[in-house]
Amino acid sequence: MSVTWETRELRTAQPFGIARWTHSVYPRTFVTFEHGGVWGQGEAAPNAFYGETGATVEATLPLLAGALTDGWDWDGLHARLTARMPQGHPSVKCALEMAALDWAARSVELPVWRLLGLSPSPLPESSYTVSLGELPEMRRQAREAVGRGHGVLKVKLGTAADERVVEALREEAPHAALRVDANAAWTRAGARRMLGVLEAAGVELVEQPLAAGDLEGHAALRRVSRVPLVADESLHHVGDVPALARAFDGVNLKLAKLGGPLQALAALRLARAHGLSVMVGCMIESSLGIAAAAHLAGLCDWADLDGALLLADDPYAGLLWTAGHLERPGGVGWGVQRA
Repeated sequence: MSVTWETRELRTAQPFGIARWTHSVYPRTFVTFEHGGVWGQGEAAPNAFYGETGATVEATLPLLAGALTDGWDWDGLHARLTARMPQGHPSVKCALEMAALDWAARSVELPVWRLLGLSPSPLPESSYTVSLGELPEMRRQAREAVGRGHGVLKVKLGTAADERVVEALREEAPHAALRVDANAAWTRAGARRMLGVLEAAGVELVEQPLAAGDLEGHAALRRVSRVPLVADESLHHVGDVPALARAFDGVNLKLAKLGGPLQALAALRLARAHGLSVMVGCMIESSLGIAAAAHLAGLCDWADLDGALLLADDPYAGLLWTAGHLERPGGVGWGVQRA
């Protein structure tokens, strides 16, 4: 039995910008759990907003890898990870949980979704992200995405030009579903001003308009907004969900920020119990990380799983896309393999 890992720098095909930063290189660590001639893999996709970097992943894995001793003992794995690191390092915990689930599913030659008894429903169409940049560049991104057949665009906002961006992209893609993501960049007053713009453009939803900790502001905005509000940066842990239900219409579940697929599944069920809509989302990840999220997508209302589509060179293969339509991963485990 062994747990090993390697870190690779994944590069996007073009710089990827949000309100907080613009990057082109993303360190991602791939974990392999091997036992009895069967192996399983997981991906750590750290995000500095949640206190992680490539360096923290490399430093933390030697401390947490020993918790993965039995690919079937998922509850025990979570308990041991929490005991060793009560707070933080969700992407490392995610990679280890992914590796355990992949190993277990491969052991019985099943896809993970079937092993867990999840929905065989078709996956919702994924959005394709128009990253934040100069307006002509954002227009180009939208035009080319629609030309490739994408019917749902997610537009990154967070500058003084937001109103012009929304109006321009609606003009550029008159028939596409538009979603916007402010990445916590708006003020309360600015968000209220933008509501009319979003409604006029027929925007489907808005992610995280205000700062992560401003639940009061989100609740006040929700009371006057006709556009659904979806929490992203405000959601760090499964236990955050009940409080968010008082301020948002939905939540964006990302495996790497919640600590793994089973933690995301628990958050999904808790969200449904509180009447919330659910999006399954992603970081910039390889097809391995996207595949894991895709196994949960049949249970969700919305999908934002384009992380691997934005890469210049994806180290994993096996996902089948037709524009924004992702087929349920086939084969055993997560259904992908090294490219």
